[in-house]
Amino acid sequence: MRFSRALESSPHSGPSPDGQLFAVLLPSSIVIRDVDSLEVFRIIKLPPDLNGGVTRFVWSPSSARILVAVTDQIHVFSVRGGDFHGTARLPPSLAKSTFVDFGATDREICIWSPFGVKLTLINLSSSKAVEIANPKFYHAASAARGCSFRAAAHHLALLTRTSGKDMISIHSPVTREVERSWYPDTIDAQGLAWTPDGRWLVVWESSAQAPRVLFYTSDGHIFKDWRGPLQHASQDMGLPSGAGVRTVTISPDGRHAVVANVSTWLCILNIPSMTEAMRLRHPPVVQPKDTLQIWQEQNTLSSTGSFSPPVFVKATQAVTPQWTALNSLQEPTSGCNLAKFDISSSLLATRLDDAPGTIWIWDIPSSDLRAVLIFHANVTKLEWHPVQPELLLLRCDGSNYGSLVFVWDPLSHGPFSIGMEPEIPGTVGGKTHATWLKTTTESAAIFFTNRATCMLVSLADSDEEPLPWRDGTTAAYPINHEANLDMQSPGLASPIDDVENSIDLDTDDYTSELDDTFEFKKLTNH
Repeated sequence: MRFSRALESSPHSGPSPDGQLFAVLLPSSIVIRDVDSLEVFRIIKLPPDLNGGVTRFVWSPSSARILVAVTDQIHVFSVRGGDFHGTARLPPSLAKSTFVDFGATDREICIWSPFGVKLTLINLSSSKAVEIANPKFYHAASAARGCSFRAAAHHLALLTRTSGKDMISIHSPVTREVERSWYPDTIDAQGLAWTPDGRWLVVWESSAQAPRVLFYTSDGHIFKDWRGPLQHASQDMGLPSGAGVRTVTISPDGRHAVVANVSTWLCILNIPSMTEAMRLRHPPVVQPKDTLQIWQEQNTLSSTGSFSPPVFVKATQAVTPQWTALNSLQEPTSGCNLAKFDISSSLLATRLDDAPGTIWIWDIPSSDLRAVLIFHANVTKLEWHPVQPELLLLRCDGSNYGSLVFVWDPLSHGPFSIGMEPEIPGTVGGKTHATWLKTTTESAAIFFTNRATCMLVSLADSDEEPLPWRDGTTAAYPINHEANLDMQSPGLASPIDDVENSIDLDTDDYTSELDDTFEFKKLTNH
């Protein structure tokens, strides 16, 4: 294990999708650092009127731009080249937006308004905005379920609801005008998603209804209507009559779709043939065998009696996962609430509502349970590595786990914990964040921050293995929170010269029809 030097951070920070840079949002600027050198790559000065709490700080899909959103403003800055600065100012009737994100490209931003009144799509290249009324899902936790961008072609599929009826619309990748719309045969659809190849649009019904997953062609024609396991199979699975779909997850290679319901069973559909390929069952008692490893967390007290990083012990006999006991005030929940494929689509990690501290790893080609990871705390994050297959990052809930990151792969001796507290100056308290860093080195790396300090961690086993960063002793570039950062520094690009030289998009009141009266100024190089 190798650790970089500690660098100044904030509650809003993170690596770029391509893994080459990471950004930290400070009160008056965005500091962009280069992963290779850990030095400041660029400082972007923020507008002086950027007030209020930050609601969104996110990289664009291409890693070329970065977005900052507050209550009444959204700003998009170029990171690598040029001095592009796009601004959207929201009227009082629209603020506060419930969710803001980039669209299919870094030239498009999406703004979901409160109460699902509308979805606003802003094209930063043309300075045009398109409003779509009544998106069905509009909160940060659910907005992604109601819209999906088609790979390569960038068509938008959107789920809306009006007068108690679901509607699906397909929008042009250029103008975002409606190319086709229809009422699906659903009572309360809970999500839609394009397959990775863009060939099929998958829509699933609410768990309160009969099980149903619909497959549409790219032009909106129904091709397959899957209505759950056969009646006798449903009884064998112990499903209540007509148990509905909780969630659908599509594999990165587009070959399989996992359909989860309120039971401990999973149905795996073969997408090319659109037939049921296999069924997987989370057993109430797990028996170790040659092809199945069971790892149980074991906490030990240090000599001072304080909490020490846990270790995992391999079970040699049957183990019963810790199932949740509900009190009389809690609404009973059951079934799989999380399913994620690794990048190779060969492994599937799942978590049940009934046992939130247990992670199940399935081998899809063999239809076998590969590993069971049992923690003492609820697992709150599962993240497969974006490039390296079969490498899983996990986080747990609880104050004792704030400084811990767990990593598992099939060849490791159970999950191993990375304790950040000895490496981070001061106390690692409050909210922390850890995510994979997309790197080209053989050993994987992690970005970790505790709101005040950030650091990179390499999983390299020896000093000879190359690191994503150059291991030097140069002191970190000093950042002054209050100083005017509109300056030239060694190795820094010029920051934004003048906030007025920008694309300015002022949306009208959402109750009136949108007109195309936008100011547009193309930023010129000085």
